[in-house]
Amino acid sequence: MEKDYVMFVDSDCDVDPEFCDSHGMRLISMPYIVDGKEVYPYVDFKTFDDQAFYDMLRKGVLPTTCGLSPATYTSYFEPVLKEGKDILYVHFSAAMTGTFSAMKIAVDELKKKYPSRRIEAIDTKGITILPCAILIEMAKLYDEGKSIDDMKAWADQEVDHFAVYFFADDLKFFARSGRVSGMAGFMGNMIGLRPIIHISQEGKMESCDKAIGRMAAINKILDYVEKTEDHIQDHVVVVGHTNAPMLASRLVAELHKRYGKELQIVTRSVNPTAGSHCGPNAAGVAFHAKSR
Repeated sequence: MEKDYVMFVDSDCDVDPEFCDSHGMRLISMPYIVDGKEVYPYVDFKTFDDQAFYDMLRKGVLPTTCGLSPATYTSYFEPVLKEGKDILYVHFSAAMTGTFSAMKIAVDELKKKYPSRRIEAIDTKGITILPCAILIEMAKLYDEGKSIDDMKAWADQEVDHFAVYFFADDLKFFARSGRVSGMAGFMGNMIGLRPIIHISQEGKMESCDKAIGRMAAINKILDYVEKTEDHIQDHVVVVGHTNAPMLASRLVAELHKRYGKELQIVTRSVNPTAGSHCGPNAAGVAFHAKSR
């Protein structure tokens, strides 16, 4: 049965064209800037080469990020409205960006032009592997033909029950971006310090702990999973990394050891736009939790 609405997602949610195509979704590309040039994931390249991107960061390149213009949002949404279909956009945290102010401008104008059409949004209040975990479950509902109202009702109940914990390997990336609250106390010259970061119910990244060394950071993350998980075996778990496959493999192995081989785990390399803020050699876990 053909759906009466189209679901949009964005590349900051660690989903790619293959995932979107398999569920009939549309992907909005969130850009980053290198040497003054805007790069749009999956538009300017088809496949994300995480090795090349994070090696570039290791060599000292510090990309920046930017939002989309109202005209760009219009270019994504208007063709769908012209088809006579509604829109549901499931996106990364509005608390982390100003880009959704531009989206609102576009949406307000489109609603005037297409008054009989709906344009709805769901804020996952997260970025990278947190919304990825949410979207993997929402994709099943979308495939089942659930309505926009069904999807919004599910999100109202479940979004705050997905949590993420990860560590940053190099403080200079977060220090420059300023996107993590509580980072000031971590700054300094202590070698090997890794802040443990989570995302709050407000959709903001916050440092919640620290560890010396990568393995200690992984153990801290696993402890947080153990303290906060809720029916973890009934939901997908997403392990993410910024070109650190060995760290991701360690997390996967430990999760299977603690929760059984049947635990459904998906591994993602963190998208370059978000990766510009946390840098290489980071790793973390998103999972279903009692609360954030």
